[in-house]
Amino acid sequence: MADIDSLFKKPALPPTTGKKRKAEPSINPLAAYKSVRLDDADEDGDSSSKDALPADFFDAPAEDEEGGRFFGGGVDKKQAEILDYVDEREREDGAAAVETIDTAWLRRTALAFEKKISKNAEMRGKFEDDPHKFMASEADLDTDIKALSVLSEHPELFEEFRKLGCLGSLVGLLAHENTDIAIDAVEVISELTDDEVEAEPEQWSALVDGMVEAQLLEMLASNLERLNESIETDRHGVYHTLSVFENLASQQSLADQIVSTTPLLPWLLTRIQARESPISQNKQYAAELLAILLQSSPPNRRKLTSLNGVDILLQLLSPYRKRDPVKGGDEEEFVENIFDALTAIVDEPAGKEKFVEAEGVELALLMLREGRMAKPRALRLLDHAVGGLQGAPVALRIVDAAGLKTLFGMFMKKSDSATTEHLLGIFAALLMLLPAESSARIRTLAKFVERDYEKIAKLLKLRSGYAARLGVVEREIAAQKAAMEEEAEEDIEDMREEWESRRLDAGLFCVQVVDLVLAWLCAEDDAARSRVKEGLGGSLDAVKRTLEAQIGDLAAAAEADAEGEAAETRDMLSTLVRFL
Repeated sequence: MADIDSLFKKPALPPTTGKKRKAEPSINPLAAYKSVRLDDADEDGDSSSKDALPADFFDAPAEDEEGGRFFGGGVDKKQAEILDYVDEREREDGAAAVETIDTAWLRRTALAFEKKISKNAEMRGKFEDDPHKFMASEADLDTDIKALSVLSEHPELFEEFRKLGCLGSLVGLLAHENTDIAIDAVEVISELTDDEVEAEPEQWSALVDGMVEAQLLEMLASNLERLNESIETDRHGVYHTLSVFENLASQQSLADQIVSTTPLLPWLLTRIQARESPISQNKQYAAELLAILLQSSPPNRRKLTSLNGVDILLQLLSPYRKRDPVKGGDEEEFVENIFDALTAIVDEPAGKEKFVEAEGVELALLMLREGRMAKPRALRLLDHAVGGLQGAPVALRIVDAAGLKTLFGMFMKKSDSATTEHLLGIFAALLMLLPAESSARIRTLAKFVERDYEKIAKLLKLRSGYAARLGVVEREIAAQKAAMEEEAEEDIEDMREEWESRRLDAGLFCVQVVDLVLAWLCAEDDAARSRVKEGLGGSLDAVKRTLEAQIGDLAAAAEADAEGEAAETRDMLSTLVRFL
């Protein structure tokens, strides 16, 4: 059988039903005629001619002009009828162009669309060995698919579109023998599910639920396997397929379902490992989609960990320990997305374990010492890896890999707020997780007290700055609360989230982490306790209040925490408060 796909071509644009009239000529034809006659007279020396206009031509009576030989400045009746016909057709075309897109229109369009699908299937079955005979039906179907994109401007029709069964038919075209038809269907689905479509949640859900019921997820993933990116149209098809997955992943339940019911995750891992120079848009997009699927989904993170994802991502990042990607291009975005994906994975206990096994700690420390673009991202990665009660193996590896010198060296230099936050988070984790009396813990405590307690002095200085900014915000919030005393209780509740956000922006988190580190140092070393107490004006009450506030926040979280991490952290903070 002939290669059907290679014979299929995009249809030419259909002829218009009526051509627009050309612009009127800028020169009056009568004046041009007179000009020519005058030129002839000049050449012959005689202004008279048998072909000259009559002397009274321009003085013809009105009735001759209206009903005689000439009509309206040189247009006879037949020509006028033709022009009137053209004007009428233009008005009809204009009316068609502004056709109302409503339920009636959708039903007509859906019926025509279903007929085109049936006709194409019939012609393909009848002339299987002669593609030329079904190409016309394929071109008609191609045109009708693209016409459905107008629905993205009318989300109020999504529910009706689903009820008519047309939605399932559109999804079914993803399995069409002609990949061009399948790609057109993917592109329209991408437009309909795009986040820029102004659809209400129930409208979007009606559309997407209908597609998922029609096996959209499985068919999209299956399509990726048959597309060949060396062909331009297929390359666009891959891009639009990834776009649909991204649109759907905005809903957490769908993000989980995509990974659990399709082979997309293994495909993405394979795609981001493809050797390309420069990195293509699709490779970058695959890394971005991977990061999106992992960001807020523990099941997806665990799935990727089981596929050796941690080691693969570390290998992809390894070349950037000394060199930077091309700034502002797909390569830079690719590296950022790989960092985001790996950072999400190491939030899981299994991800932390694999991170240590694959020597991720060592790579991150190398990037801190030698990297440029990778440096802040490696620090963030290390902060997430050591965080939580399951981060003890990471904490030990940081010390064993000579990471204390690197981290404390960065701490004593002037840094931006993000770098300072991550360093403080790592210090707090080390003090919380390193085993008591272990050599790793002793080495960490020694770093804080060396050189006449300069690190503690830096901590106290940071706390003073954060506390001052936080105090300003607290006074502003107190004033707002006082002004709202007569407001309804629900109005005050609505403001609580905004107030908390303002506190965090002012440095609340940093004050909490600094006080946690100071509390650990006070509990471990009497000399450090004296220095901290002196720096805080002779009292540790401020540190105690911060810890007690954190304990209160953890009380509610402890009830909903199935793994018991919140309760264990609360107990640890309570013990620290007693030491203070």
